[in-house]
Amino acid sequence: HTLLMSSGGAVTVNPFIYKKMPFDAEKDLVPVAAVARVLVFLMAHPSLPVNSMQEFITYAKANPGKLSFGSPGTGSSPHLATEMFKRQAKFEATHVPYKGAAPALTDLLAGQLQFMFDPGPGLRHAKDGKLKLLAVGSPKRSSQLPDTPTLLEALPDGFSLEGWLGLVAPAGTPPEVGKAIVAALTNALKDPAFRKQLESGGSDIDFKPGPEFGAMLPGELVKWRKLVEGVGAKVE
Repeated sequence: HTLLMSSGGAVTVNPFIYKKMPFDAEKDLVPVAAVARVLVFLMAHPSLPVNSMQEFITYAKANPGKLSFGSPGTGSSPHLATEMFKRQAKFEATHVPYKGAAPALTDLLAGQLQFMFDPGPGLRHAKDGKLKLLAVGSPKRSSQLPDTPTLLEALPDGFSLEGWLGLVAPAGTPPEVGKAIVAALTNALKDPAFRKQLESGGSDIDFKPGPEFGAMLPGELVKWRKLVEGVGAKVE
């Protein structure tokens, strides 16, 4: 069988970013199971004289247009998170899109960028003191980093953003196949090594089988469409 493990972008973001898509996510794919919440973390280069999200916002406002931030690409969740962050915190910064999170993180470590919303790979560098971890963009604190505040704790207008990691299959996949995959995934999630591997990237495990996963998707589509339209993100 052919399956797609998606971080959500292909299903809930790309339809609103691209003018043309080679498939209709709502018609051509069926949800099998959601596995985890994908978090984004606000990271700053150590050269910035800030040690908290509040200090970062104050500094960014005092230096309009002087900060640059990277993302894995236009329309990616880190890009959309930063655009919403800029809007609600009322500061200006320059977006530098990359082809993937790795090169953006490399330039952040080198000081070519001053900050970015990192989808997880930067956490080990923050642990080593090479980056400053200021906040998490999810509605609630990360179970792995309970001392890291959320954006909601500093922004008066409120802001949160997280994606999901889940399995989808082609439309027409027999229901019994989906049930078998859910059963196998349920067993896999009992394995501490497998759970540790999933969590190593900063995600929080949040298992939702097919029906529950499917019930979640319409709300996700509404949320991301509103966000994409709000920031005007488009890829020609």
